[in-house]
Amino acid sequence: MCVAAEWYIDSVSGGRIVEHSRDVPVRAPVLVLGCSPTFMGAPNGYFHNRMDTASELWKNGKATVFIVSGDNSSHAYNEPEWMKQALVERGVPEERIVCDFAGLRTLDSVVRMKEIFGVSAMIIVSQEFHNERALAIAAHEGMDAWAVSAPDVPNRRSRMKSWFRERAARVWMMLDLWVWSREPRFLGEPVVLPEIKEEK
Repeated sequence: MCVAAEWYIDSVSGGRIVEHSRDVPVRAPVLVLGCSPTFMGAPNGYFHNRMDTASELWKNGKATVFIVSGDNSSHAYNEPEWMKQALVERGVPEERIVCDFAGLRTLDSVVRMKEIFGVSAMIIVSQEFHNERALAIAAHEGMDAWAVSAPDVPNRRSRMKSWFRERAARVWMMLDLWVWSREPRFLGEPVVLPEIKEEK
C-alpha cells in the first residue's frame, strides 16, 4: 500500500508543484492548508513559511481569493483565524480571505473547495510533501490544481518526524479514496466566494 501510494502521488502531482509564486501558470483561488503558528511554545516554521509563500501569490497577482482551511475543533484552537490574521499582516486584503473552519484533515480541505466553495481550479500552499498529497486528492476529485511549496523547516528532527508521519498519511489517503470513499466530516450549504473584479 505504501508503494502504491507513492506511485499514485508521484504520477498525478508531477509537474504541478513550483517553488516560486511567480512561476504558477494560472490565476486562481488559493487554498492555504492549516497548522498552528506555534509548536511546543515556540514559533512554528511550517506555519510562517506557508503564510509568507501565500502572501507572495497575492503580491505577484496569482491569487483571486484565499481560502484558509484548518482545524477549529475548540474555542481555543482556531487555525483559520490565525492564518487570516497572518495574511492580513502580510498585506493581503481582509475581504479577499475566506475562513474554512471545517478543514479537519487535508481531504476535508480539498474536497470542500469543490463541494462547498464551488472551486474547480486552484492553487495550493503548503510544504512540498504536503502539497503532493493534496494534489493527489484534488486529482481524484477531478480538479485542476497547482501548488506552491513553502520552504521546509531547518530543524532536522522536525523534518524526520514529518517524513515518517507523511508516509502513514499517504497510506491512509489511499484507503480514504479507494477503499472507504470517505467524505469530509462536515459539508453543509454552499458558500459563495467574494466577487472578483478584474483589476484594470
